[in-house]
Amino acid sequence: QVQLVESGGGLVQAGGSLRLACAASGRTFSNYAVGWFRQAPGKEREFVAAISWSGANIYAGSVKGRFTISRDNTKNTVYLQMNSLKPEDTAVYYCAAASGIATVSEEYDYWGQGTQVTVSS
Repeated sequence: QVQLVESGGGLVQAGGSLRLACAASGRTFSNYAVGWFRQAPGKEREFVAAISWSGANIYAGSVKGRFTISRDNTKNTVYLQMNSLKPEDTAVYYCAAASGIATVSEEYDYWGQGTQVTVSS
């Protein structure tokens, strides 16, 4: 089993930055792919970014060039650096772990409780 806890969310003005962290306990992240998803009020949960065990990554087109996903396996932590934030980025952000890198939530086995990101205009 893997337990995931997100942190780093908050309120930021448009154009600002936040760094989210996903800390794992129990089993190590080292053999898992990790993804970030987000869900805004009234919208479906959407894929944001994912990183494989080897460090390969995938980004949603809406965040490519602005967000960077990374991982530190020695700390069992995955990060999502978010720059040039827009009001459209406002959502609850979730991290999740899967056996292999994927862009759909159904492929992920373990989920955190989420952290709120609010971007004001």
